[in-house]
Amino acid sequence: MSTSSSSAAERDFKKELLKIFFIVLVVFLICLSIFFENHHENNTYVTKTLELNGSAEEGDALFKMNCVGCHGIKARGLVGPDLHSITQRLNDKEIIKQVTGGLTPPMPSFEIDPDNMSNLLKYLHSLE
Repeated sequence: MSTSSSSAAERDFKKELLKIFFIVLVVFLICLSIFFENHHENNTYVTKTLELNGSAEEGDALFKMNCVGCHGIKARGLVGPDLHSITQRLNDKEIIKQVTGGLTPPMPSFEIDPDNMSNLLKYLHSLE
């Protein structure tokens, strides 16, 4: 008699373990799909930005409206770093991620359309 109750307990345990496995698998797949969706959107943004040929003058105006508080009027740095030769230290994709994601505190993230991001990149390249 103890053999049948023991094997029934084992079957119940295996069923519960299988349920937990499937729940974890579903959650993992959902997280994976969210990650890839966000990654795809970001890649589309980066690709569109890099396809554009921005204006250094418009980038300068954008810089003066949003960035001088931390990087200074001449982009030589205050709270934020000196941005001269930034395009030699970071590639354009890395710069885009930095600006849109604010990856190094205290830099905030900026919602910037591809046209303006292209202008800002052109301006940063002019600082070399």
